Amino acid sequence: MDSNEAAERFVDLFHNVFLRFHTRQGAMDRALSMEAFGVLEHLAGTGPLTVTEAARHFGRSQAATSEIVARLEARGLLVRYPDERDRRRHLVWMSQEGVDAWRHATRVLSTTMLSEAFAQLTSEDRADLLLSLNKLLDSKPNEGEQP
Repeated sequence: MDSNEAAERFVDLFHNVFLRFHTRQGAMDRALSMEAFGVLEHLAGTGPLTVTEAARHFGRSQAATSEIVARLEARGLLVRYPDERDRRRHLVWMSQEGVDAWRHATRVLSTTMLSEAFAQLTSEDRADLLLSLNKLLDSKPNEGEQP
């Protein structure tokens, strides 16, 4: 099988894996508002930021961003801590609860359904599948990453 045929087959398989193991969350299952998800998603990509930096990134005023951060902090999703390089500054980052909520919100596949399916495979087949997927990912780095 050449690389074009393999790519076509993978696209078909990926589509079917997605349909079979997709997490089906109703509106009530989503613990995060779109605003909260946006903030957590952004922090996941950038790492800790000051409120001023976050405001610049979000294109919002510092006051509006500070209010959003305060709400998410009160919900236990964000924490503030002193910047080690400049103790006058405070950085905003996800608490463990925020990381867990972000991970839950970004999961598109059900680990429960996948675990049940993986239980039907041998240990060697599971390892081979995961190794092959990692090799596929390693073959095409994300934009900006070095190979």
